[in-house]
Amino acid sequence: MFEPRTVKTTCPYCGVGCGVLATRRADGTVDITGDPDHPANFGRLCSKGSALAETIDLDGRLLYPEVDGKRSTWDAALNLVAGKFSDAIRNYGPHSVAFYVSGQLLSEDYYVANKLMKGFIGSANIDTNSRLCMASTVAGHKRAFGSDTVPGTYADLEEADLVVLVGSNLAWCHPVLYQRLAAAKERRPAMRVVLIDPRRTMTADIADLHLAIKPDGDVALFNGLLCALDDAGAIDEDYIADHTSGFAETLSAARRMMREDISELTGLSGPKISAFYDLFADREKTVTVFSQGVNQSVCGTGKVNAIINCHLATGRIGRPGMGPFSVTGQPNAMGGREVGGLANTLAAHMDIEDAASRNRVKRFWSSPVIADQPGLKAVDLFKAVGEGRIKALWIMATNPVDSMPEASAVEDALRTCPFVVISDIMADTDTIAYAHVKLPAAAWGEKDGTVTNSERRISRQRPFLPLPGDVQPDWWIVSEVAKRMGFAAGFGHTAPATIFAEHAALSAFENGGERDFDIGAHAAISQEDYASLEPFQWPAPHNERNCNERNCNEQRRNEQKCDSRFFATGAFHTADAKARFVTVAPPSKTEPSPEFPMILNTGRVRDHWHTMTRTGKSQRLSAHLAEPYAEINPVDGLRLGIRDADLVRVKSSCGEIIVRALLSKRQSENAIFVPMHWSGRFASIARVATLVPPIVDPHSGQPALKNIQVHLSRFDAAWYGFAVLRSRPENIAATYWALARCAGGWRVELGGQERSENCTGFARALFGASKDDTLLAYHDEKSGQHRYAAFDQKGLIGAFYIAANPVAVSRSWAVRQLAADMSAAAPRYRVLAGRSGADLPDPGAIVCSCYSVGINQITATLASGECQSVKDIGKALKAGTNCGSCR
Repeated sequence: MFEPRTVKTTCPYCGVGCGVLATRRADGTVDITGDPDHPANFGRLCSKGSALAETIDLDGRLLYPEVDGKRSTWDAALNLVAGKFSDAIRNYGPHSVAFYVSGQLLSEDYYVANKLMKGFIGSANIDTNSRLCMASTVAGHKRAFGSDTVPGTYADLEEADLVVLVGSNLAWCHPVLYQRLAAAKERRPAMRVVLIDPRRTMTADIADLHLAIKPDGDVALFNGLLCALDDAGAIDEDYIADHTSGFAETLSAARRMMREDISELTGLSGPKISAFYDLFADREKTVTVFSQGVNQSVCGTGKVNAIINCHLATGRIGRPGMGPFSVTGQPNAMGGREVGGLANTLAAHMDIEDAASRNRVKRFWSSPVIADQPGLKAVDLFKAVGEGRIKALWIMATNPVDSMPEASAVEDALRTCPFVVISDIMADTDTIAYAHVKLPAAAWGEKDGTVTNSERRISRQRPFLPLPGDVQPDWWIVSEVAKRMGFAAGFGHTAPATIFAEHAALSAFENGGERDFDIGAHAAISQEDYASLEPFQWPAPHNERNCNERNCNEQRRNEQKCDSRFFATGAFHTADAKARFVTVAPPSKTEPSPEFPMILNTGRVRDHWHTMTRTGKSQRLSAHLAEPYAEINPVDGLRLGIRDADLVRVKSSCGEIIVRALLSKRQSENAIFVPMHWSGRFASIARVATLVPPIVDPHSGQPALKNIQVHLSRFDAAWYGFAVLRSRPENIAATYWALARCAGGWRVELGGQERSENCTGFARALFGASKDDTLLAYHDEKSGQHRYAAFDQKGLIGAFYIAANPVAVSRSWAVRQLAADMSAAAPRYRVLAGRSGADLPDPGAIVCSCYSVGINQITATLASGECQSVKDIGKALKAGTNCGSCR
């Protein structure tokens, strides 16, 4: 008899690293809840984490190796990969091959890939999609601290008197941290929160002060703050003297700016700047949280150092409730940094440009060679592919055709590359279409290993599902290729535990405390102990008891005393153990281009993840925002003749996209926001990375994704359409379309510049209806309205509405008709009419994804007088009571 078993694992989405309890039932279903014992989330989950069970089916999975589009055996596929890479190295040298990896990999996967490339192939041409999200933080940390060390912990956000959020939409991108912060603020009303962001995002709802800064104005703002702190007497002179160098020079350079210059460069008024500076000066317990709005910039590293300078100057670092804090975007971006997944680093936070470090790693690995110079960073790597310098490329667990800058050029590069290998879980992504060899990799729920979250906490990701088909874990795939390339001695791993133990041993090897990353306490970990490993923070050196493990959960929850912090008393990882103040200058002021006068900012939405290969499977997650959009200030909409729900064309020097207009006062004027998630699988022409030029920060190599010059115009659609369909349509003959999962099928938004002469034929093709199915139609040629509904014995096959303007049909009501009883004539004609009866209330657009609560339900509850607050609505409808992101 099948006994349900609950497995403790870790969420595969953002860098918060939430603990998850997964329980597999006898019928094959899986229950997902938050782990109350995990110190990152204490049982909380966001909407994405709560919907994980909806994304683990095998629909669309790559289950078997393929070579040139045909099913293959593992032996044949692996032999071909090893042979092609070996041939390229033999004929063109080690720098002719490259790996592009991902923060979706587990640390064990990352470790063996880095080891193969840097220690056995002898090139550093391995980079990661984490280059796109946090490379500037790595560069800033190393310049200031001498190491890529995150000083603080999540508990600091709850203990601070002031939390400054810079370029971080915490409410949508790190919802569980946001809820921890919101709960702390509710407990301590004197706590203050400042949001620094060009948009008034949902995070602004908790902020006492929102600074709608100009793009890339952060360096000027924080340089000014450094001067203001000095003027206010908030400088910690003892800390500066004992533990830092370069303060006088950095302060002198910052003082060359006048307050008027700061206002001009930031777009902020003098009173708002002063209010922020006063808050920062008056509150010692200050945490500055920063994310992609800081990192994804041509001056991202400078922004990081400008922030760190202010914390070093006040000694507000490494103590409870204070410090600069980078929150990462991916579940294992930190783990990738630890194992050397970046092209300019070595494993265990060692420096590839340091001869002693190279020698140490080479000796530890007993490797034949070691990379002696940084490899190609992501943007340069794909440029080299396009130029023919890379002869063999292996992409693991990422989708660069949708996520890399100048995405169309990346697509062209892959099309012409002599040999492309892709390890992925999905059979049909925009990137895998260019693979000569497809290798089926394990997905979340099947993977076994570790991840590291933003506060340096290493957690186990444990399998609770069997490996389907011929699927294998990434570490095994890489190791098998390494063996076939002649490197069997270095890749004899039999399980993730042995890789983790080697990784831990390397971190401690010849480390007398001078290196920050040390988990040597686990260098001899057994398979049994690895299986039961509790979340722990590094450092965990072998000569100290690791108090974060095993029986410490209760104390950690109640007292938060087990968190580790760095640099309260100096001990930086520089030659003299002192931190470096780094002088940074604001970027030169640039005037908008007449051709591209607006600024595009890209980012995430609440319920989707990266390019939607996983979240796109969930109808619940697709209900909140079901199509790509451009958030536009109403003033710009009026000026450009753009109305809410129009289709708009966004064009840059690199390409163009078509998306839906969303007019919102949260967006500043002369700027727009477009989410990053929509790929060619979910929309016809909405890959926002197509618009992004390959411009990078000179120190970190991170692309600038937040400040792109674009032209915005109304897309002159001749017709608009909306459909609900039982089956996913293929080959949609419309200029614009966007697909989303819904209960019972798919919903589709459409638009075109040319009206079809055969609307009925278009509708039939969309439905996939046969001649035996019933087709109802309504036509009003004068208004340009056409409606179609197709039925079979099971019910509604599909409904399609065409209009001259954006279709005014309730989406949530239309979706529900796919599951409704259509045996009688009345409901069929209601579908054709596009409206519900009085006895069938429409919930309206979904606000709460966790419990599928619509706006009409919320407003009706308010109108009834039952509810007077968000808390009341939660009690009545459950909205906002799970992840809280919709509150």
